[in-house]
Amino acid sequence: MPGAGTDSTKPWIAGGPVVILVEPQLGENVGSAARAMGNFGLSRLRVVNPREGWPNEKARIFCAGADRILEDAQLFPDLRSALADVSYAVATTARERGMAKPVNGADMVAQDAVVRLKAGEDVALVFGRERTGLYTEEVSLCDSILTLPVNPAFASLNLATAVAVTAYEWSKAATGNALPFAMPERSPPADRVDLFAFFDHLERELEEAAFFRSPEKAPSTTRNIRNIFHRCELTKQDLATLHGMITALVEGREGREQRKAERNAKAAAKRNPASSTDIGAAGEGGAEG
Repeated sequence: MPGAGTDSTKPWIAGGPVVILVEPQLGENVGSAARAMGNFGLSRLRVVNPREGWPNEKARIFCAGADRILEDAQLFPDLRSALADVSYAVATTARERGMAKPVNGADMVAQDAVVRLKAGEDVALVFGRERTGLYTEEVSLCDSILTLPVNPAFASLNLATAVAVTAYEWSKAATGNALPFAMPERSPPADRVDLFAFFDHLERELEEAAFFRSPEKAPSTTRNIRNIFHRCELTKQDLATLHGMITALVEGREGREQRKAERNAKAAAKRNPASSTDIGAAGEGGAEG
């Protein structure tokens, strides 16, 4: 079942760095990682010696619709073979390994990956096991280290969460921080004349409702009310809505019901004009009699 935000009519964004999961222990995490990849435009998944075997039904369930990523995933016996055709590999770890390798956050890694991929290099993001992460030997097979500014006393991230954070930074770098949608264009700004007409309407009805209880304070209260609306930068549509609100409050329920009855009567007359004529004729006949 499609989830919120899922739209099969829009193009599927694919590509980006290769995501390598080294000996993942749970199919649920593999599926959730694939879902995060799909969310942020990554599509190339490599799985190294998964503990629960491959393919994995739990992974399929937890991918929540990103099946194509799992279907195209490649299986490898070890990290060396998974990295054989990769130009540049980044090892993700929360622990300092004492290696003379560049250490960057996910944002810098993503920006560097964009440049390298455009230059024709292939980049891999390598994630370790849920319980132990990457072994030091595996980190040594990579060119640099990716780490996150996590709580040092609680630095272990869920595998899928780590993939999601990194994939999010990749998406930002690849799209130039573009968002999928923006606020729709507003109605044109209200004209000054229309704004003054609204003030007149509002103040007239407030006066009628005895809102200004102190004649001495009425001018300053009026100015405060006007300044409230000035700060809102009202549009033409805003003014139309506010006028309607004031009118509805003034009329109350009884007035609205009366207007509704009048509209219904007019609509009925338009639907059956012959009936209206007959009633008039009958009345005239009665008068003559």
